[in-house]
Amino acid sequence: MEMITVPAGEVTVSDRRTQRSWTVDVASFRLAPIPVTRELYASVSGETARHPAVDVSWLDAVRFCNTLSEREGLTPAYEVRDEVVWDPSANGFRLPSEAEWEHACRAGTTGPRYGPLDEIAWYRENSAESAHDVGEKTANGWGFQDMLGNVWEWCWDVYDAEVYGEYRVLRGGGWFDEHWSCRASVRRRSHPTFRVDDVGFRLARAL
Repeated sequence: MEMITVPAGEVTVSDRRTQRSWTVDVASFRLAPIPVTRELYASVSGETARHPAVDVSWLDAVRFCNTLSEREGLTPAYEVRDEVVWDPSANGFRLPSEAEWEHACRAGTTGPRYGPLDEIAWYRENSAESAHDVGEKTANGWGFQDMLGNVWEWCWDVYDAEVYGEYRVLRGGGWFDEHWSCRASVRRRSHPTFRVDDVGFRLARAL
């Protein structure tokens, strides 16, 4: 499976609701250049096409990562019982942390986006209100496509445990979103069992 090595770096994550910002050191890791497609999802769990896999919950994505890891002879990154535990030492597929996701999305840039929005993303103004095949829009400087727009992507992190409990972070904006949601810093949250037609995910791995 094609993966791109993301260099180590530092990213400042900001939350608009609380007006908080925090800086995270990101170790080098590997990330898929595109979101998981229906074709890949089907090959592991049974669906087709280069459309992004959607209607996938955070828990679905975690289980998919483990199943694909086992199929590829890798050590699963997650232990799934009453709660999900991530083993950072495992070499299997996993969801990126939100700091990893933002670091890869920005690809060394500092603005809200890594290029002109119509060139890099499917969003409400140009999507005809539907998801599109992955890889059709311009990649960022590190080779990642569809980081913004098309589908929101699940990240590993809990959004705000004190206020929202086990809700997990979503990043990137989707095909139905206005331009202001398709920015590198925008955070969204949802329950780990939530499924909808503008949410998918992208695979990461440790080096």
